Amino acid sequence: MITEKDIARINELYHKQKAEGLTDAEKEEQAKLRKAYIEAIRGNVRAQLNNIDIVDENGKVENLGEKYGKVSK
Repeated sequence: MITEKDIARINELYHKQKAEGLTDAEKEEQAKLRKAYIEAIRGNVRAQLNNIDIVDENGKVENLGEKYGKVSK
């Protein structure tokens, strides 16, 4: 789970990178934070898509999560 503190740190490292550069430890931290952020976004999108129902032309309701097997990576 990504927190507001993590997002603030991602932004802080980004601005420092643009201004003066990052140390190797900071680059590693930035990569880990970015990866966690992307995973959180993907998880949220997957959860939303799994809860979408589509009504076809015959009136049948089909859940996308059930249809596509709630695939998660």
